[in-house]
Amino acid sequence: MGRLSYSINITLDGCVDHTIGVPDEETHAYAADMIARADAIVLGRVTYGLMEGGWRSVAETGVQPDGMEDWMVPFAHTIHAARKYVVSDTLESVDWNGAELVRGNDLIPTVERLKRELDTVYVGGVALPLTLAEHGLIDEFEFVVHPRMVGRGPTLFNGLSKAVDLKLVGTHQFSGGCMALKYEPVR
Repeated sequence: MGRLSYSINITLDGCVDHTIGVPDEETHAYAADMIARADAIVLGRVTYGLMEGGWRSVAETGVQPDGMEDWMVPFAHTIHAARKYVVSDTLESVDWNGAELVRGNDLIPTVERLKRELDTVYVGGVALPLTLAEHGLIDEFEFVVHPRMVGRGPTLFNGLSKAVDLKLVGTHQFSGGCMALKYEPVR
């Protein structure tokens, strides 16, 4: 049986807004390595849109938009090459390299099938992991904590129906002050 791992960037005060992190070369390389090791990634519509909008063109054309550092480009190629399952009831189709559309009512059976067929599946985003956590499908939670407080949301797992107890199974400290904390659910 494969593993479903969830990873997200988060501030010290719990904000997961993608625009407020402190990205650097080391955290980008870490994320690219994680995606490269995955057999597939599962993304919701919003996260897919952010990833496609930010990285597809760079991977396909090699042209970097203003403000994109050279060290960001490997992440673009890695996520472009990844097998992607996009969960949405509103998108008509997905056409990014390696992307397949999954309807919301097919989420749980699809993730269960992927865990049976593949070794490593990653999930990203904010809303989608709540549903997967409610069904007990996430085998590893990774929080990449950024040394910043912003005093606002969005936050994770808002509306979780019951507590999920976790045990710390690994850490990784980045030179820029971020810390990756890996947890597994206590079953």
